[in-house]
Amino acid sequence: MSGYARLRAKDRIARLAGRGLDLATFWRESTEAIASAVPYYWTPCWYTLDPASLLVTSHFHEGMPEIPSEWLAEEYYGDDVNKLADVARSERGMSTLHEATGGDPTSSSRWHQNIAYGGDQELIAGLRTPAGDVWGALGLYRETGQPLFDDEEFEFIRAVAPSLAEGARRALLVGEATDPEGPDAPGLLVLSHDWEVESTTPGVERWLSEFHDGDWDAGRLPSAVLAVAGRALRTAQCPDEPGEIAVARVLSRSGRWVLLHGASLVHGGSRRVAVIVEPAHPARIAPLLMSAYGLTEREQDVTRLVLQGNSTAAIAERLVVSAHTVQQHLKSVFDKTGVRSRRDLVGKIFFSHYEPRVRDNERRAMEHQPLRGGPLDGGVTA
Repeated sequence: MSGYARLRAKDRIARLAGRGLDLATFWRESTEAIASAVPYYWTPCWYTLDPASLLVTSHFHEGMPEIPSEWLAEEYYGDDVNKLADVARSERGMSTLHEATGGDPTSSSRWHQNIAYGGDQELIAGLRTPAGDVWGALGLYRETGQPLFDDEEFEFIRAVAPSLAEGARRALLVGEATDPEGPDAPGLLVLSHDWEVESTTPGVERWLSEFHDGDWDAGRLPSAVLAVAGRALRTAQCPDEPGEIAVARVLSRSGRWVLLHGASLVHGGSRRVAVIVEPAHPARIAPLLMSAYGLTEREQDVTRLVLQGNSTAAIAERLVVSAHTVQQHLKSVFDKTGVRSRRDLVGKIFFSHYEPRVRDNERRAMEHQPLRGGPLDGGVTA
């Protein structure tokens, strides 16, 4: 595979990430781009992960509309290598099953699951934004007898992973803005190339009223919105260049930080831009852990870090407390959630709150509805 082909594929994925596509379309078009740069067997497995917990929220594979329950059970209760969260949080951010097993993938139950579908080799890559937030993972596979994934292919995946993460994040935001799920759902407004508001979603007025300047009733948009829109429109004016990811963080009147995301929309030669408005810390896991289990704020912090795969020492360092204090918090968390180990804690939270989201997203994908990120609040079980 030539370096030129990989460069073109990288630029194409960067453009796709800035266009505000729905998630299924983004994954499909990214699949085509990757195929021109990294040969694989069958089609890739795409996942979205909740950046607050690194637990799976959706799975997309053209030939497998529903992820097997046994795969999820092995991922969250089994003792194996190459798990999504472990790879995503690793320094390298990617791993192959051959590497993780020291060249003997048959020792992994994961391999036996893959080989049943014809996939001998597996490459898992975490999709992290430039800021370090994990929004997804990619699984690539090759059949028996094919060359191992090589350093040039690793470098290509490493180079496109931030754009894939940004595209997934944007797709989830656009989906929730157009079909809101709660009072803190993102808002969306679409502007024409001459700054006219073409459309909005419910709740945008409330978000924009939080800005210190601008006047919605008078038709004057806040300066931060115009700045983000301007950066995104430059992408629309240069469709053959990689898309610019336009983002701004603004302090609202109420003292709450708000994020703005701009995405160019190019259709039939017309140039428009979508601006998405959301709270700066939209992760829903903290209120979920509080309401479902009554965890204190510090217990929530510990639980979140456990879900991400951190050791006791790492949690103690992150929270600036002793390892003994971490263990005391964990004991309280185990008592409140009714589990006896870290693995049981991860499994319980996934199957109580995230597996229902995965199944809901599978239904949404089949019905061509926007996919969701984060846990499903209504999925609480005792």
